[in-house]
Amino acid sequence: MEKEYIKPIKLGNLELPNNVFYSPLAGCSDLPFRSICKLFSPGLIFCEMVKMDALVRHDVNTYQILEYSHSMHPIGGQLVGSKLEYAAQSAKIIEDLGFDVVDLNCGCPVDKVTKDKSGSGLLLHPELIGDILNEMVNAVSIPVTVKIRAGWDESQIVAPQITTIAEEAGAKMISIHGRTRKQGYKGFADWDVIAQCKAKAKSIIVTANGDIFSPEAAKRCFDQTGCDAVLASRATMGKPWIAEDIIRYLKGQPAMLRDGGFIKEILTHHFALIIATQTPRKAITDIRRVGCWYLKDANNAKNLRHQLNKMQSLEELDDILMAFPWHELGEPQKVLI
Repeated sequence: MEKEYIKPIKLGNLELPNNVFYSPLAGCSDLPFRSICKLFSPGLIFCEMVKMDALVRHDVNTYQILEYSHSMHPIGGQLVGSKLEYAAQSAKIIEDLGFDVVDLNCGCPVDKVTKDKSGSGLLLHPELIGDILNEMVNAVSIPVTVKIRAGWDESQIVAPQITTIAEEAGAKMISIHGRTRKQGYKGFADWDVIAQCKAKAKSIIVTANGDIFSPEAAKRCFDQTGCDAVLASRATMGKPWIAEDIIRYLKGQPAMLRDGGFIKEILTHHFALIIATQTPRKAITDIRRVGCWYLKDANNAKNLRHQLNKMQSLEELDDILMAFPWHELGEPQKVLI
């Protein structure tokens, strides 16, 4: 019997339509980005992570990060923080804002986050992760999930231990990035660690993260780890359609054509959403950044990237996009990690 890779996922009373998810990406998973991603039907998306204490203080900028449209359901909010006293209240705020899932970030590797034990700093304190999750679970009725890394460094691989701790605390899903905090985003993700976590799990959903850059990689990850779901992260930057590509590939369906005309359509739509939601100055900055995502691996795109990067006003954008010979763009180079 042929293996069924793509299937709905149950998180408590919530049923997700499929098991290909998109990570929350700090500085990337904004409203325009998520709007584009939802066109390609990932089973679950997230807003960018927000600080527990900022939510509790009702910081205006933090609430803006959590803006979403009804079409984005199912959608999760992700909390970052290590202070137990904020866990319940911040999780309840996420629930009251209408999110379907609340996630605890135990994976962010940057120093300004880890210095107070937040993000992947919590990997050095596994029992505290359990305590925070327990507070969150007791405060809300929506599913509580957690995203971790393999460990702080190669000498402290704690993901299997945390899988058990998270399950006992009542978390419904654990997403494991196969790299350590020390690795950052270098080297390769260790999918064997994720397989160990799956072996430890009794009922908690185990989602694999790290090096899911292609449909072929997603299949290898499912096969190697036995995971319940995969979580695409950096691959979604400039390739928001990767969920659709993974789903079609794993269902044995023909691949969709991602040619220059297709990229123009999606990129232009993304730019329009940026312009509609940002100030002109911020929109120009975001257009340059997002344009590089879409075009970084494409053939014959150097001139277009250059023009976007030197653009000084939004009025120039239409002329730049109209003048470019999109039929010459060429398919993005495949990354078959």
